[in-house]
Amino acid sequence: MFLWDWLTGVLGYLGVWRPRLRCAFLGLGGAGKTSLMALLAGEGWLKPTPLYQCSSEELSIGQIKFTTFDLGGHHQARRVWKDYFPAVDAIVFLIDAADRGRFAESKAELDSLLTDDQLSNVPIVILGNKIDVPGAASEDELRQYFGLFGQTTGKHKIPRNELPGRPLELFMCSVLKRQGYGEGFRWIANYIN
Repeated sequence: MFLWDWLTGVLGYLGVWRPRLRCAFLGLGGAGKTSLMALLAGEGWLKPTPLYQCSSEELSIGQIKFTTFDLGGHHQARRVWKDYFPAVDAIVFLIDAADRGRFAESKAELDSLLTDDQLSNVPIVILGNKIDVPGAASEDELRQYFGLFGQTTGKHKIPRNELPGRPLELFMCSVLKRQGYGEGFRWIANYIN
């Protein structure tokens, strides 16, 4: 194991080898997970339809290669999220910022992720999606409602060993308008080993 870690470290430093990272897209149904994955895969905008089974895509964002899993957001799908936790390097959690009626349900799922021991060191980027919808919640409103003040680690590149806990940050975005989510992916790339 030591020799493999050393070899991949040297090859990575030289730019010859890049690991394929595993990232789970989580959030309630209709938050934008499938649409975001389709855009990142170059498939363009998809008409939102409920996802009843897990889907996976191989993506490259900058120099990082991701295997992404869209695990669905309906109640039945959320039961299997935990099965994927041991295999993920990062989580992208989407919140529909325009659907205040589901904030409590979304908060319960996010709180469950944040308290799961399997994910205690896994970086989590939260994307407040649908900011293009009139009346969508602001970043401050989401931070307040979801109890993120004092938990997030900042949008700047702070060395992981200087963070008080897991990397966690909120970015506002519009998947439809193709805005904001790139910042979130650049941020999370700093914390994936």
